[in-house]
Amino acid sequence: MFIDAMGLILANHNRANLAELEVPRALAAVPFAGRYRIIDFSLSSLVNSGVKNVGVYANHKYRSLMDHLGTGAYWDLDRMQGGLAILPPFLLSGQREDGGELVGLYDFVHDATQEYVVICESNLVMNLDFGPYLDRLKESGANIAVLFNNDGDLAGQPYLILQLDEQSYIKDLFLNPKVLPSRDSALGIVIVRREFLVQYLELEIARGHSSFTVEKLLRLFDSEQILGLYCEEVVLRINSVTSYFKSSESLLNMEVFDRLFNREDRPIYTKVKNEAPTMYFPGNKVNNSLLSDGCVISGEVNDSILFRGAEVKRGARVDNCIIGQDCIISEGAELSCVILDKDTLIRPGVKLKGQPDYPVVIAKSMIV
Repeated sequence: MFIDAMGLILANHNRANLAELEVPRALAAVPFAGRYRIIDFSLSSLVNSGVKNVGVYANHKYRSLMDHLGTGAYWDLDRMQGGLAILPPFLLSGQREDGGELVGLYDFVHDATQEYVVICESNLVMNLDFGPYLDRLKESGANIAVLFNNDGDLAGQPYLILQLDEQSYIKDLFLNPKVLPSRDSALGIVIVRREFLVQYLELEIARGHSSFTVEKLLRLFDSEQILGLYCEEVVLRINSVTSYFKSSESLLNMEVFDRLFNREDRPIYTKVKNEAPTMYFPGNKVNNSLLSDGCVISGEVNDSILFRGAEVKRGARVDNCIIGQDCIISEGAELSCVILDKDTLIRPGVKLKGQPDYPVVIAKSMIV
């Protein structure tokens, strides 16, 4: 199945803030759900929808992202025509004048042959079929459509609140309003006619602008009809450490998990790492948790998510935590509402306790 659209994923988000989790990597490369990166969900949704030409626009901190994506083979995007393209700024020498950061993006969009572009921000965890939304945009005759739901401010700042007219076109747009004029919240997914986007980027470069965001596109509602398309599917937005923690914990709800992962026609793809299954040693206790391959469990784990290769030693207890890849929780340690980035060591007897709204975050490769 193919659709007449190309994909564009914005790897960085200038308003989201994940503190220590985002220091060594782009937001799109932040680990999620035990074995994935956040970008896997947008990339898989595009591929499963029939999009075979995808660009990843990465402004900075894209080494980890490039290592994860590789040639795009895990998403069937290692193709002779189309496929996966990573678009860092300043692709050519001599582009460092004002607007030069957009030249690579402009060339990628200009040289494509598809009629539409599906643009996804980097903070989205979802499993969508974009085909029906594209069909509705074609029927409307508009140049731009934005997906929204009724979450309002549930994901925390930043949130874009839409005011729609009777025909579902945007008539006003609000960023982080204290009083919500409506519950209609933009999801950071826009479908735009490619020729219109080319013209828009030409003007942005000519004006010396150096950034491209979904929000800036939606600010065109004064001069362009922008169609709002309601989305009924599960879409988790990662805007902050708190929303990352709560979105991760929501995966322990089987309804949410099934709507994201147990879709036979729409699997979520990621970089494959072949490891042994999780090993459970005598005396372990595991309750309502998501454990990935390679984990070693001798202690107690409750309501938590463990990434590949995590180890919980005898006498250790982990409650409501997110434990990164290859982390070690030593004997007698107790963690509650804690997020550990990869390769972290918790020494014997250490006790760390956060709150669901303010989890403790330990940066990558730390010893505590």
